[in-house]
Amino acid sequence: MKKTEEEWKNDLTPQQYEILRMKGTETPFTGELLHNKDSGMYNCAACGEQIFSSDTKFDSGSGWPSFYDVAEQGKVKLVEDKSHGMTRTEVVCANCGGHLGHLFDDGPKTTQSGEACTGLRYCINSAALKFDKKK
Repeated sequence: MKKTEEEWKNDLTPQQYEILRMKGTETPFTGELLHNKDSGMYNCAACGEQIFSSDTKFDSGSGWPSFYDVAEQGKVKLVEDKSHGMTRTEVVCANCGGHLGHLFDDGPKTTQSGEACTGLRYCINSAALKFDKKK
């Protein structure tokens, strides 16, 4: 998906533009989707690509929505990020290249029902997502 920066600025809110295009981060514990417990899909706010399912969302206590897996392999790209004096793994929408957040290896090893899961924590900005509630 190719757009000019001017088109991105027109299509996104200022906060979405700062996060998705300029790789910003929202203040922890302020995102509107942090405490969302509804069933549905979390889509990229820039292009609408389905990125995460509510089935993999968990409360990490980090201040950002957290997921232990993507909805479907290939929906995100993982990029080495050496900004801010540390090395992290950036999570980027594979469709439009929008910055979503970062990936850490301190996620749950099992689900609440005891099933094995990834042990990963996709720490994602609320403003980078749009929620599509299951009907």
